[in-house]
Amino acid sequence: MLQVAAGHIPLASNFLVPNGTFLVELIAFGVIVWILAKFVIPPINRAMTARQDAIRKEFAELDEAKDDAHKAEEEFKAQIADARHEAAKIREEAREQGAQIVSEARDQAQSEAARIVEHGHAQVRAERQQAVASLRAEVGTLAIDLAGRIVGESLEDDDRSTRVVDRFLADVESMQTAEAAAAQDGDR
Repeated sequence: MLQVAAGHIPLASNFLVPNGTFLVELIAFGVIVWILAKFVIPPINRAMTARQDAIRKEFAELDEAKDDAHKAEEEFKAQIADARHEAAKIREEAREQGAQIVSEARDQAQSEAARIVEHGHAQVRAERQQAVASLRAEVGTLAIDLAGRIVGESLEDDDRSTRVVDRFLADVESMQTAEAAAAQDGDR
């Protein structure tokens, strides 16, 4: 203590002056930092860089997949729109074809009906003419027989009897025509 009193401070007690333990600890710390910097930190940095690159690559792939999905969605929507348009076009064509088929069937049915009616009229005319010819022959025969009985002689001359019957029937027809015309004038 005397030395302390005289103004001498021992070196061991001065905390500002490094002692041997401190220097050894400092060298050991430096060696550990150097070992860490040389052998431990570079692999960790490489692993972190590789992981960051992998994450960046995944984000890029995700963005690309997102873009592809948007493009595929747009293409799908365009295809759906085209399909709807095509379906509408096909429905319209089917409607037009149906209307055309119905129109053709109606025209064909009308022409077939007109043909059947015309055929019926022709058949009726033919049967009427046949009936008229049959009636003329029968009426002529009856009239000649009746006239022959009234006159008392035979009127078997075919040409004369045919002319008489035709003239009689023509007179009857002209009377019927005149009566029909008069009835039509009276209706007005």
